[in-house]
Amino acid sequence: MTVEPPKGLKANLLGSYGTDPLSNKDWFEACTIPKVFRKMLFGLCFFHAYIQERKLYGPLGWNIKYQFNESDLRISALQLQLFIDEYPDKVPLDAINYLTGECNYGGRVTDDKDRRLMSCVLENFYNESIFTDDNYKFSPSGKYYAPKHGDYDVYIDYINSLPNF
Repeated sequence: MTVEPPKGLKANLLGSYGTDPLSNKDWFEACTIPKVFRKMLFGLCFFHAYIQERKLYGPLGWNIKYQFNESDLRISALQLQLFIDEYPDKVPLDAINYLTGECNYGGRVTDDKDRRLMSCVLENFYNESIFTDDNYKFSPSGKYYAPKHGDYDVYIDYINSLPNF
């Protein structure tokens, strides 16, 4: 049996927030630095959705078709919370990016150009600006951005406001 990822960025983001542990509101609220964690978690979910959607473009998206899945997202989210809780004075972005981009997701990536692409894409969603700049945009159009810090429903409401494609 296989489980297909949701079709479209919006559906993929909603699917990400519907998986364990992300759907567990107690877990979502447990981090000691909630603004940093929630904004970075949204960036991680957006990254996950984005790289899933790139598969639709065949060799224009990835040189090799990779099977990124929910377990990549889950372990990355758990590590994110762990690192933010362990290092409250300064988020270890280099370590988090390495684990997420090279180990968790990158462990599946065999092509060197795809690996470089993944690293560049991840930097757009996993950086200091996502939690320091309340107007941080993921895209030049400004349509896609990290919503302002809030509770779980703020992120779900923003995702629901996105277009269905």
